[in-house]
Amino acid sequence: MKLINPLLILRILSTVLLIETLSFLFCLPVVFMYNESPSPFLWSAAATILLSGLFYLVSIGADKEKFSNRDGYLAVTLSWIVFSLIGTLPYLLSNAIPSFTDAFFESTSGFSTTGSTIIKNVEILPFSILFWRSLTHWIGGIGIIVLLLIILPTLRVTGYQLFSLESSLREKIHPKTKAIVFRILFIYLGLTLAEIVLLNIGDMNLFDSVCHSFGTVATGGFSTRNNNLMAYSAYSQYIVMIFMFMAGTSQVIYYYIVKFNFKKVKQNEELWFYVIVILITGAIATIVLLVNSTRSFEESFREGFFQIISIITCTGYASSNYLAWPLAGILLIFLVMFAGGSTGSTSGGIKMGRHLIILKNIKNVFIKLNHPNSISFIKLNGKSVSENTNISILSFVVLYLFLFVLGTIIVVITGVDPVSAASSVATCMAGIGPGLGTVGPMSTFAGLPEITKLVLSLLMIVGRLEIITVFAIFTRTFWKL
Repeated sequence: MKLINPLLILRILSTVLLIETLSFLFCLPVVFMYNESPSPFLWSAAATILLSGLFYLVSIGADKEKFSNRDGYLAVTLSWIVFSLIGTLPYLLSNAIPSFTDAFFESTSGFSTTGSTIIKNVEILPFSILFWRSLTHWIGGIGIIVLLLIILPTLRVTGYQLFSLESSLREKIHPKTKAIVFRILFIYLGLTLAEIVLLNIGDMNLFDSVCHSFGTVATGGFSTRNNNLMAYSAYSQYIVMIFMFMAGTSQVIYYYIVKFNFKKVKQNEELWFYVIVILITGAIATIVLLVNSTRSFEESFREGFFQIISIITCTGYASSNYLAWPLAGILLIFLVMFAGGSTGSTSGGIKMGRHLIILKNIKNVFIKLNHPNSISFIKLNGKSVSENTNISILSFVVLYLFLFVLGTIIVVITGVDPVSAASSVATCMAGIGPGLGTVGPMSTFAGLPEITKLVLSLLMIVGRLEIITVFAIFTRTFWKL
């Protein structure tokens, strides 16, 4: 019995590289529209398709019947690493980002839908490179593996083997993986097109509307302007705010809405918890800004809710420099960096479902204190959460916080101040984008040491794959028969 099936993993990587080749070619219309050089994308596509072909030839004899969870963990992790590495090519070949470390940081930030950037002036970049940055968000948001399952249905991967590795609480909405994928892609496309139209009606041109829609629906955060969403009208900010909220909502909810199954929507506890958390924290931010500044109620409301929704959904767009907020507001921003959107959405972080399970566990502790002999079960959406799932969720949160502390210590050792270090680790793990200190919304990550950028790039991938997927590869049991 083999520990892993290397040929099958190479076949998966071959398909991942084919997707990336098509992604490069997808940028060519923008190249020709703005009379820019197609060389960076043509050379990138040529190199990627050659590598894809090589992997395909080597993996012709792959046994598609023997796909294990170990293969899944390794394939998913390698897919994101390979995608991010190859994604550096347009930046390097166009000389938009001459440093490999910086290009890898930017590429990883794009595909992991983090939105942290090392580019100080994005407005001088070619349109095609700006489009590529935003496209990496959109691809990363839908998930390479989801696209992989559409393009290569011949891989006989059972039900949820690959798809579920990005979320331990994802609710099953259809027995066939292919059917799930197409429904989610349809919803994703629908949200993207709707936002493009609504933004284009306002003060954004078509190019900016497309780029910002890619960043919003994927909860990414790359903007085409140095001042981010501050460069646009209140109307555009409200549209982006609404779509950030929608992007942070589970895709399962949209599936039930499309199926007119409103009972399931009503019963979804995570949805209502997500709404309540945003309403409470948004209201606190609004009050803090209203009481401690000269802003009008509308400005306080828009600015407060925009930033809270942006951070909770891990999008990272900025409608203001929140580092200029009162201290209470800045502290609130830091705390909600650990929130995350709904499970089954494109957002990162711990996720609302896990927070809800933690609160239910705490409630059970108090019940036990008052009634020691009582037998209580943790339920989510009317269904009992198994002991294994409960332990897995508790372990995830502990591991998440441990990794945050460890990452912060490592980044501080590299010479970064504690506030910038803690916030940069928190924002990269959760896939948010801007942080506090020297990596705030009006700054970039360009000034950080090279080693720090590599550490943060790794944290982006680990965070995007929800930690356990990556960590499982480094356990002793993974490599035991």
